[in-house]
Amino acid sequence: MQQTFRLVIDCPDQVGLVAAVSQFLASHNATIVEASHHTDLQTGRFFMRHEIRADSLPLSLEAFRSVFKPLAEQYKMNWRLADSHQKQNVVLLASHESHCLIDLLHRWHTNELYCDIPCIIANHPHMQQFADWYNVPFHWVDFQALGKDKAFAEIHNLLNHYQADLTVLARFMQILPNQLCEALAGKAINIHHSFLPSFAGAKPYQQAYDRGVKLIGATCHYVTSDLDEGPIIEQEVMRISHSDSAADMVRKGKNCEKQALANGVRYHLEDRVIIHQHKTVVFA
Repeated sequence: MQQTFRLVIDCPDQVGLVAAVSQFLASHNATIVEASHHTDLQTGRFFMRHEIRADSLPLSLEAFRSVFKPLAEQYKMNWRLADSHQKQNVVLLASHESHCLIDLLHRWHTNELYCDIPCIIANHPHMQQFADWYNVPFHWVDFQALGKDKAFAEIHNLLNHYQADLTVLARFMQILPNQLCEALAGKAINIHHSFLPSFAGAKPYQQAYDRGVKLIGATCHYVTSDLDEGPIIEQEVMRISHSDSAADMVRKGKNCEKQALANGVRYHLEDRVIIHQHKTVVFA
């Protein structure tokens, strides 16, 4: 994979922004291999993502940050610069259902997801079989024995121990406490079916089947203290017909969940997502 530096910017919109950044890059002989821009007309914010060939620059990542800083301050930018060759640590959280966990592990194993997975944490011990198959350290956190407060404290300690850059709730069916949500703000991703809030509670697919829904899907979003209401990264939908049973809907819904979560994780790892208020800009 070609090494690039990813420059991601969020700032007040004004005339000359693109020209100023382009002139800066040109002055350092930078070769841009991908460029994306967006202006939110309602809030007056400008968003930019550039991928720059690392070998075209006479600067290291830290030197680039240093010389770009005055321009960023001039235009009041929120900005970040990342090296595409630096892998992020992604910790996976799981419960009873395995489809999202296995899908992410397979994509990681085949290098579709460029990251490290230092561990899997689950509140069901049978998930260890999948961690063992992929040779990933496994931690079972027994919520019944520990109680929720101590269990989540242990999870938080494990995330810190493994220096998690991103935490993925791969159908992890415990509600994160507010303190942990705040600690993981912008660094934790969840997946859920598309029936919320219409069909909440047990057996949502059966409820949807009983109502004769024609579309099912899944939503991938960042975790916040507002349950299942964080900024949306990706969604998948699939049309359902009258001939589909409730079991068919579950099967198809799982495919939506796997695809939406995998895309959302990849977009995050590739610095394609900018959180803006309660939504996202995704340069997919």
